[in-house]
Amino acid sequence: MSLALELIRKSLQRQFAYRAANLAGFATNLFFGVLRASLFIGVYGTQTTVAGYSRQAAITFTALSQAYLSFMFMFGWWDLIRVIKSGDIASSLLRPVDLFAWWWWQDVGRALVQVLWRGLPIVVLFALFYGILLPPSLAHWLAMLAAMFIGLLTSFSWRFLVSLSAFWTQDAIGIGRLAWGLSNLLSGFLIPVAYFPDWLRTAVRFTPFPAMINTPIEIFLGLIPARALPLALVEQSLWAVALVGLCYLVQTAGLRKLVIHGG
Repeated sequence: MSLALELIRKSLQRQFAYRAANLAGFATNLFFGVLRASLFIGVYGTQTTVAGYSRQAAITFTALSQAYLSFMFMFGWWDLIRVIKSGDIASSLLRPVDLFAWWWWQDVGRALVQVLWRGLPIVVLFALFYGILLPPSLAHWLAMLAAMFIGLLTSFSWRFLVSLSAFWTQDAIGIGRLAWGLSNLLSGFLIPVAYFPDWLRTAVRFTPFPAMINTPIEIFLGLIPARALPLALVEQSLWAVALVGLCYLVQTAGLRKLVIHGG
């Protein structure tokens, strides 16, 4: 645990060191958030509800999805791919900590900084200028916090799993771009899963992607009733556990295949 806390602390320090980059990222997130909110307002027109989302719920969805974007790191993660392709993975394997855990605890530190730099300010600004909905009960607040953590673990595991493809292919970055695009769409980041056609919405429920963005947002909005919150968190946790397990299986297979400098 002490090592995990140290990794989180180092990641926090590294993230806070890039103030200009964080401010630029916040400005970009806010710009696209305002653009997306304007599109939703235009789409609703005189309608009060679309697929169970009121206009205010759609605006709140926009604020939250933009806030979760950097927290979940939905737009792409290349660090592990580069480490594998450069051969620096050899030094990583000499560390007294598991490869998955090493990257996971650093990602937790990164995510905490992104909540402070981008997530909370975006939500506050949307609340001031647009007005947003708030969770309807304390149970929803607590479940939302739990869902954010589980969603982060699910997102990280997906990114880690995709990055492990670098053990087998020279075009892991191309695979990553395809994977991030797929997760952005199916996670409910671009539009709520409730907006999908019935057949696609049903199919997506059998994937881990909604657990990253859609579940935390629906909990926040109160679209999942209090009595169903435990089941929603259990389903989300099962996807996280399944992906973590798959990561370890693929990691073991990749390390067995690994050859560095002909060794």
